[in-house]
Amino acid sequence: MKYNQLGRTGVFVSELCLGTMTLGGNADAGMWSSIGAVAQEEANQLIAQALAGGINFIDTADIYSYGQSERITGAALKELGVIRSDIILATKTGGVMGPGPNDKGASRGHIMDSVQRSLERLQVDHIDLFQIHASDPVTPLEETLRALDDLTRQGLVRYVGVSNWSAGKLGKSLGMSEMLHATRFETLQAYYSIAGRDVERELLPLVREENMGLLVWSPLAGGLLSGKFGPGGAAESDARRNTFDFPPVDRDLAWKCVAAMRDIADTHAVSVSRIALAWLLARPAVTSVIIGVKRSAQLADNLGATEIVLSAEELAHLDDVSAMPPYYPGWMIDHQDAERCPKPFSA
Repeated sequence: MKYNQLGRTGVFVSELCLGTMTLGGNADAGMWSSIGAVAQEEANQLIAQALAGGINFIDTADIYSYGQSERITGAALKELGVIRSDIILATKTGGVMGPGPNDKGASRGHIMDSVQRSLERLQVDHIDLFQIHASDPVTPLEETLRALDDLTRQGLVRYVGVSNWSAGKLGKSLGMSEMLHATRFETLQAYYSIAGRDVERELLPLVREENMGLLVWSPLAGGLLSGKFGPGGAAESDARRNTFDFPPVDRDLAWKCVAAMRDIADTHAVSVSRIALAWLLARPAVTSVIIGVKRSAQLADNLGATEIVLSAEELAHLDDVSAMPPYYPGWMIDHQDAERCPKPFSA
């Protein structure tokens, strides 16, 4: 297991992060019951296995099973006797947590309420990485940033991040944080997979330019890239994609990627899932890849991805198969950059 610097911070996190979206779902949890219903005892075992495998980074959110995931995660850490300083604990807020008009979003009120409730559910006195989970179109950006800055000054939160924002809004927030002398977003949590490389268009260049940490969610596209779907696949009856078809993926592209990864997986004598994860781990700017599992065997297989070294030829082949079509202004910028600076300046 490798440990990468979390953005500009002095904190190092494991290249794989244990996601907890599969914890706690039940018949009353709506879509969360389709994603996973891992109970406390099973969660204890999965978290213990992840820690033993070198993972020191755990990601959850208040909206996962409406707080139940946080409760199970906190209880597991207590029952396992995990030393608080040995792990980096991340959670998120912004989703709908109740019927009231203020039970969602990134307002100062909701953020302050959410932190207190997450701390109680997790049974901790601080959150290492507190992330805004959604792009709130109503709350002024300055209000959100000042609230997060207050939380870091109070010691309830150590670092802040964002998830599922556009490059424009994220760039604006970084400039505003500097202007306000306020805590800035140190991480972006974004969807990224070999069959969904949109993040490379605008967000990835921004993340690299600003030295932010990139945390990847749904690296297997909700299981679609596990090799258990499509040509040659045989998905389990409880596979998430059978009942919760998300995130959206170009199926034709996905099957091409799976076919290419299957050939490479056969060469390495490993699963297609490991190749999909190994490809992401080799991508520039990726800090940590979030894996969500329901069974010990799945976790063991995912952990094995850290041991795979794809050759330059294999990486190039996978890049070619999964390449995105040219887009504007990207193709124009590339063209004009080449005219301005066709090769690196020499000293």
